[in-house]
Amino acid sequence: MAKLGFLGLGLMGYPMARNLLKAGHEVAVWSNTGSKATQLAAEAGAVACSTPAEVAANADVVFVCVGNTEMAEAVITGENSLKTGGKAGMIVVDASTIGPSSSVRIGNSLAEKGIEFLGAPCTGSTPGATNGTLTFMVGGKEEVFEKAKPFLEAMGKKLYYCGGPGTGLHAKLTQNLVLANILQAFNEGIVLSTKAGVPPALMLDILSNSAAKSGLIEYKAPFIFRRDFTTNFSVKWMHKDIGLMLESAAELNVPTPLTALTRQMFQAAIATGHGEEDICSTIKVLEGLTGVEVKS
Repeated sequence: MAKLGFLGLGLMGYPMARNLLKAGHEVAVWSNTGSKATQLAAEAGAVACSTPAEVAANADVVFVCVGNTEMAEAVITGENSLKTGGKAGMIVVDASTIGPSSSVRIGNSLAEKGIEFLGAPCTGSTPGATNGTLTFMVGGKEEVFEKAKPFLEAMGKKLYYCGGPGTGLHAKLTQNLVLANILQAFNEGIVLSTKAGVPPALMLDILSNSAAKSGLIEYKAPFIFRRDFTTNFSVKWMHKDIGLMLESAAELNVPTPLTALTRQMFQAAIATGHGEEDICSTIKVLEGLTGVEVKS
């Protein structure tokens, strides 16, 4: 049994931490919403802590899953943070999706105290976190990755070591870039075909048996057809990730025109009140403009 820690008990973090507990490890937890930590303590035997520093004092490896770069920096290197309470040799694994350059900066800050760091963003949304089938894309020292690997395997089924600091985040952002643009293409196409009179289910069947076949669309389309926008991955967080993609592209001097337009459509979805809903709710922007509702 290892002494682990976990910061951030949201839609992803809560089931991820619970899977570490199911694997038989001792897990100290903290969340910005304190009731989540006490709930997991009561439900599965976690050790609820009042600060990230307290988690660090009770763990040899700490996982982090928070919403954005600012949150990650605060809990890892800010006041009462993991850096404050941690000791040399501790490993911090950040599963948050943040800016690659910021992740490198966090790692350098922790190194000042002899604390090891991996940027290990994950994909699979809430179902993957619940079922322990996430995919992790990891950047950092390979020997540190090997030490953390057994614990990552309690939460995910596919682990990709991508290279040095920041590379895991570049891989994750690339995956989300493709995903977001495919979703926007589907939104435009299915609204167009529906307005033209083609039944949505028939159009999906045609797409699924053509070169336009997409696992993402085959999974998300039924939710749209039955008007179920329950959040697995929210519009606001994908909008944040698209912003990180554009920042990284600017740093690397790579033009990303489609992605810039897609972000504006996600911004429109937020502006019209759908920020907390699942990313498939972005179709409502085009539905509202065209007077069409895509449903079975």
